[in-house]
Amino acid sequence: MAVPKRKTSKSRRDQRRSHHALKSIFHIGFDNTTGEPHLSHQMNLKDGHYGGRQIIAQSNNNDAEQEATEQ
Repeated sequence: MAVPKRKTSKSRRDQRRSHHALKSIFHIGFDNTTGEPHLSHQMNLKDGHYGGRQIIAQSNNNDAEQEATEQ
């Protein structure tokens, strides 16, 4: 079993633990197009945008009906 050769000082111990309090559970960002809050690095599920670009084209039933009536 590993045994430390010297005692860890309070200063060194506290320096190691300095980042423990900085972690947060959720990182919340705001969508550029709608301004709604969302988790960072996650796509907006309502409109399919991520990073200011549309990733997934959303198809609504209303849009499909409008296109069918126009033809």
